[in-house]
Amino acid sequence: MSTISEYELVRKKIKLKGDKSSSKRKRKHKDKVGNKDAEPVEDEDKVKHGGWSKVDLVRSITGSVAIEFGNQTYVTALDNGLFTLGPPHKDGEGPLPEEVLTAINVSETKVAFKSGYGKYLGVHKDGTVTGRSDAIGPLEQWEPIFQDGKLALLSCTSCFMSVREEDEHLVALSKTAGPDQYLQIRTAAVVASDEGNEMPIEEKGNLSQIEENYVRKFQKFQDKKLKINTEDKSELKKAKKTGSLHETLLDRRSKMKADRYCK
Repeated sequence: MSTISEYELVRKKIKLKGDKSSSKRKRKHKDKVGNKDAEPVEDEDKVKHGGWSKVDLVRSITGSVAIEFGNQTYVTALDNGLFTLGPPHKDGEGPLPEEVLTAINVSETKVAFKSGYGKYLGVHKDGTVTGRSDAIGPLEQWEPIFQDGKLALLSCTSCFMSVREEDEHLVALSKTAGPDQYLQIRTAAVVASDEGNEMPIEEKGNLSQIEENYVRKFQKFQDKKLKINTEDKSELKKAKKTGSLHETLLDRRSKMKADRYCK
């Protein structure tokens, strides 16, 4: 039986706005867009979910996240490696510790999720989603599909994640996304937006520098030495043109057996 002590989690709470005792300064003119003095708009959805915002960019799916199906019900990990839906939450409540996953950006388009038991979410041959893998392989990679304000998670089997009605277990069985496959991914971190979309620090520099940046970010430093793949970098140039640079970088790191997310 799982206990909260099995999870290393610090839950972030939102500081709700209260009434200010001091009177507001009157302005003769309306605030313009971008005015620093403009009153910030409270995110009601974020407040309702205990400070957890929904994400709308793949790069925002990182760190502590929760997968929400329906209204304030989250995917929760079971001690047998399966996943189900937890109980509905009241307004102002965030997800429980066992409902929090760790998300890892695998590439520009794919992510992986790790449960509080330290296992990665993957797809079993019968379509059941389980958390029993110690490393990220093809079965543990998920592609977030954003369309028309909706989000669904596509597995490597080309099936979308959903909750099976008869037993409420997490599965990936449907080839199409509909209401049963729509979900929200929520994070307690500050959500990135398309505005001011600054290039990540790892992406700056030439291909050799980019590869070294990612090695430094993900490498296991048992011997404190960088282990950079010395093979021809022409494949990196080709991968950058085809949009598969991050996957190629991951493959090159895995060959060095140095990446903490590779076998």
